[in-house]
Amino acid sequence: MDELILHDLRKFLFALADDELILGHRASEWCGHAPILEEDIAFANLALDEIGHAAAWYSILAELDGQDPDTYADRLVYFRAAEDFRNAQLVELPNGDWAFTMLRQYLFDAAEKTRLSALKHSAYQPVAQVAEKMLREELYHERHTRLWVLRLSRGTEESHRRMQTALEACWPHVAQLLASTPSLTRLTSAGVTPEAQAWFANWQACILPFLEAECELSIPSEAPPALDRSVHTPHLRVILAEMQALPRQEPEAQW
Repeated sequence: MDELILHDLRKFLFALADDELILGHRASEWCGHAPILEEDIAFANLALDEIGHAAAWYSILAELDGQDPDTYADRLVYFRAAEDFRNAQLVELPNGDWAFTMLRQYLFDAAEKTRLSALKHSAYQPVAQVAEKMLREELYHERHTRLWVLRLSRGTEESHRRMQTALEACWPHVAQLLASTPSLTRLTSAGVTPEAQAWFANWQACILPFLEAECELSIPSEAPPALDRSVHTPHLRVILAEMQALPRQEPEAQW
């Protein structure tokens, strides 16, 4: 594989994996705190799925770099600085209330469904195989969170207000989820990824009618341009301080 394409592929995989890892961590924070017992169990399983998806993308990175997948993933998760992570800002924001968590999860799941549906046709087989496997779980995630968004949007005046507030808080960050970059353009030319602008268009076609017509929510004005994924909020450092504290105290241990 051409060195430039390899570099671009690594950046792309880091973004995919870091999104899943950080959102999985955020979802895990609801364990024991979800509004009903059934959802406590369901959302804990969803968190485990997201972290498992991160591990799958990290394993491709390990293969590209000729490293052992388990030890390599540990180093990436526990010993990288915040500025080296490539997750979107949306996934690192604090959970807020249940409405915000469900709305964010739905927006992310819908984006993942769109992206994985395309990536399963990648010319790079490791990506295609992982995408096809993940897609089955993401379809469940998207259906689950979609029902919650509809339930809260059409529930009471208070639940609708909270869902509208959640949408306004998430919307400034959504463009970063599926933004096109020069790296992605080169990967598209190499057949590794489909055209990124089509992802965003398909994602909008999926979510906008649902949010506006079915949930009766008002879509905020156009989201600002996506920031580079090296730009993070202060919240990421808080997450990593918690996640990395023990491994950094015992760097030779196996986790």
